Amino acid sequence: MSVIVMADDGVPFDGNSLAAGPLGGAETAFIGLAGGLAERGHRVYGFTKGKQRFNRNGVDWAPIDAGLPDEADLYIANRGHRLLDHVRRARRVAFWVHNPAGYVVKPRYLIRLLRRRPVLVFLGPYHATTLPAWVPTGGRVVIPYGIDPHFQQATERAPPPPRAIFTSNPLRGLDWLLQRWADAIQPNVPSAELHVYSGLATYGGGDASKRALAAPILARSEALAGNGVVLHPPVAKRALAEALTQARVFLYGGDPGETFCLAAAESQAMGVPGVVLHSTCLAERVVDGRTGFVLDDGDDAGFAMRAVSLLTDDTLWRMQHQACLAEQRGLSWVNVARHWEALLP
Repeated sequence: MSVIVMADDGVPFDGNSLAAGPLGGAETAFIGLAGGLAERGHRVYGFTKGKQRFNRNGVDWAPIDAGLPDEADLYIANRGHRLLDHVRRARRVAFWVHNPAGYVVKPRYLIRLLRRRPVLVFLGPYHATTLPAWVPTGGRVVIPYGIDPHFQQATERAPPPPRAIFTSNPLRGLDWLLQRWADAIQPNVPSAELHVYSGLATYGGGDASKRALAAPILARSEALAGNGVVLHPPVAKRALAEALTQARVFLYGGDPGETFCLAAAESQAMGVPGVVLHSTCLAERVVDGRTGFVLDDGDDAGFAMRAVSLLTDDTLWRMQHQACLAEQRGLSWVNVARHWEALLP
């Protein structure tokens, strides 16, 4: 049994947050990996900006402000550069990168990377290309996110009514999608609905500038009710999995900040074909022509046409639905934890 210390100093969350309500991808992944490592038999400590000390599913959760231990077999620093100053006698250090890695090319990161030489962990092949080769590290590995069990239990079902779904951050292309929907998708399928599960609550409410940017986009979603757009607040994973069972197609144009797209992975695991743009990592999530369609960036007409096809063609939908269920379940967090074990000294 190895001792593994994980730390995050971003938005407040802890081991109870996943069941309590909506949560961002990096926070979801932190909880999932901690649980997967504990299930594999390791002693896992999760330090975050949560306020309570407790044990859940074998993970000891504690407020990071209470201080971190000085020793560990593996120390996983999640995103923040200051975290690399802690757990000084860890036998191995990993720095888990979630966003495009250009933000690491700053003195405050580079100094710490040079001093600690952590292994940098990326989420996929595209993500790994976002960090220049000259940045000093103790190695680079690619380990994908796991998929929450709620999304891995779907069974084959009959073609649902023409209902599309969007389940990402409103600042990640929702405004673009609403325009495509109003101009070229819903006019060709008058009975179609676009269910939008989106809001900044997933990301701790966001700062004032993000709230200001998101407000008119969410307001536009409400204003398009006559075009079949239904706005929902973000929901916890169990409720989101249920919503996906009612959806026929996942629509997403992508975003420069995307490195894995858990929203696409979850919908694919649930058997919902996707129509996405080639932007960043999305071609790693959707298999073009088999579990959905991947269009070139800027191909707005092609995006709308493929969306209409999946909303109306039962034979096409059933074929891609079956392929999603057969091929796109993704890894459980326990299996992802096996890949992380390769980093243990």
